[in-house]
Amino acid sequence: MYAHFERTGSLTELSSYPRWAQDLVSACEPTKQTVVKHELWTLMRENRLDAAGTRDFMVGVWPVIERFPGYMALSLLKTRYGRSPGENMARRWLVRNIRVEQNHAEYWLNWAEGAGVPQTEVLNGTTPYGTDALSNWCEEVSRSGPLAAGMLATNYAVEGATGEWSQWVYDSAAYTESFPKATRAGSLRWLQLHAAYDDTHPWEALEIVCTLVGTSPRPDEVAYLQECVKRSYVSMRITLDRCLDVRRDPWSASEVAA
Repeated sequence: MYAHFERTGSLTELSSYPRWAQDLVSACEPTKQTVVKHELWTLMRENRLDAAGTRDFMVGVWPVIERFPGYMALSLLKTRYGRSPGENMARRWLVRNIRVEQNHAEYWLNWAEGAGVPQTEVLNGTTPYGTDALSNWCEEVSRSGPLAAGMLATNYAVEGATGEWSQWVYDSAAYTESFPKATRAGSLRWLQLHAAYDDTHPWEALEIVCTLVGTSPRPDEVAYLQECVKRSYVSMRITLDRCLDVRRDPWSASEVAA
């Protein structure tokens, strides 16, 4: 039986969480920064991402956007009300936020249209080779991993990094003002929402995971959870690399080690 965890400090203060979680976040931070500081966001911010790169980004990331509520539904299927405080928290949170996610696919298509990528291309176009790295991993861990691993890999890691890069891009006047004023708000709705609400979503997911596994999980369990978070970040980076047609081997020794 793990020692029970109940947060007493601020939701968004890392010190409010068990030492194992603090160490996990710190250990994964360098890998996360390879996503948050990816070249693609710099090009987008400066309005220098060309038409081909924009198309590959919108089409290549679409499977994750469309499927994200499904990942959460797979996590929900692992819960049983009354079995533990952590599962009760996860159940309530997942049910509520699956509904939040329901319009995000439409908002993504609006963003793509505003950026010059037709909806038919996003839905039916050929995805760039290797951009399925993130969608495949999210599907795998959400379907086959423990509840804590699935939520940590998707709702903490993917949503957390997305909240940071989307805020950085949305803050760019050069990028946002490149959209016609009449359609700007609708085109950038996805970006605006993720730049705003994802500030708390990953923290809420981290709290749920800590409640699920407690204050003193086994070292091998912590190591596995850390690997899941890092794999989410590496998969995000590989997907972004493919969108820019960066011809690196995604299974190079350095990335496997990460």
